[in-house]
Amino acid sequence: MKAYSDLGIDPVKAVEAALRVPISIHCWQADDVAGLEAGSGVADSGGIKATGNYPGRARHGDEMRMDFEKVLSLVPGVHRVNIHAFYAEPGKKKVDRDAMDLSHFQTWVDWAKSQKIALDFNPTYFAHAKAADGFTLSSADEGVRKFWVKHGIASRKIAAAMGKAQGGVCVNNHWVPDGLKDLPGDRWSPRARLAKSYDEIFAAKIPDEKLCLDAVEPKLFGIGSEEYVAGSMEFYSSYALSRKKLLCLDMGHFHPTEGIADKISALLTFHEGLLLHTSRPIRWDSDHVVLFDDPTRAVFHEVGAGQAWSQVKVALDYFDASINRIAAYVIGIRATRKAILYSLLTPHRELAQLQKEGKGAQRLALMERLKVMPFGEVWEECCKRAGVPGEAQWIKEAESYEKKVLAKRS
Repeated sequence: MKAYSDLGIDPVKAVEAALRVPISIHCWQADDVAGLEAGSGVADSGGIKATGNYPGRARHGDEMRMDFEKVLSLVPGVHRVNIHAFYAEPGKKKVDRDAMDLSHFQTWVDWAKSQKIALDFNPTYFAHAKAADGFTLSSADEGVRKFWVKHGIASRKIAAAMGKAQGGVCVNNHWVPDGLKDLPGDRWSPRARLAKSYDEIFAAKIPDEKLCLDAVEPKLFGIGSEEYVAGSMEFYSSYALSRKKLLCLDMGHFHPTEGIADKISALLTFHEGLLLHTSRPIRWDSDHVVLFDDPTRAVFHEVGAGQAWSQVKVALDYFDASINRIAAYVIGIRATRKAILYSLLTPHRELAQLQKEGKGAQRLALMERLKVMPFGEVWEECCKRAGVPGEAQWIKEAESYEKKVLAKRS
């Protein structure tokens, strides 16, 4: 702890601040992005693919929530849970996505309230018969496009109702898989239709509008849309800025060697806010479990350097079915929290001052010094203050849960 104090950093205050940053946990790691709709099974509709068949996948909502409770007991800090629309639980009655309302998510709302956590939401524009050709909001079929517009409007109503139920904002993130596998003959029309569809979605009046915080998410490519994606970075950054929506940056949605850290200061010079999805791509948007690695640290270094914590929302987006899913959650959540804490333990002002004074060698030397600081000791204190197991202990609890619970699932 003294090593940080010598740099003018109060490690106790850094821990307290790190624990207050909400991380929105994605529900889809628990069941390999299968969803809870009757007869659902994820179709190949634009990059949604979980690989592996490790035993213990959650088979229904109750098992998902049981797993979440175990995960929450092993990770420090404030958390939210991020629900996709196809995790609705309408009971025996099948409800299509354009007709969904809060009642189909009431079990999630009641559970979140019992856990004293908040929910976020996502419309599900994939894994559906009306997404079979790879186009939804940008579809040339007007009936298909209108269906997805209605789903987008329904999602906003649900998010606003969730926000009202939990007494605060619910982030509602829009991502569509729309695109083509090979060279398009027309790049213009799908993008024009996509903008038109979003304008229609956001123009529709909904109750408690201020409680629904909409974000739009770009992507470079997906499975089945390798050559052309209508919702590119250029499209969505322009749309979000012009329509005053959050822009979502997913760490895996760019070129394999392209990080999002440098984009944060550039975008926040103009945008009001960003939604950050921590993920880990290997060769492509493969959604590997997040690690406490250089790209993750770089993202939160930039947030801390700009004191932009109030301008960003932090969420997770990855799914690995090849390992214990509880462990996958915990590793990724803890890695994200570590990166937040690491940034809060960084003397950003001193680094900026050294740059201003032209002391490049001193700046690099300080950056190198930070890499060998006793970060692990502060992290263990963070876990202790949050009342969760330390770095060497939590995996034992995950292993025990696997033997007692996960292994009994067929």
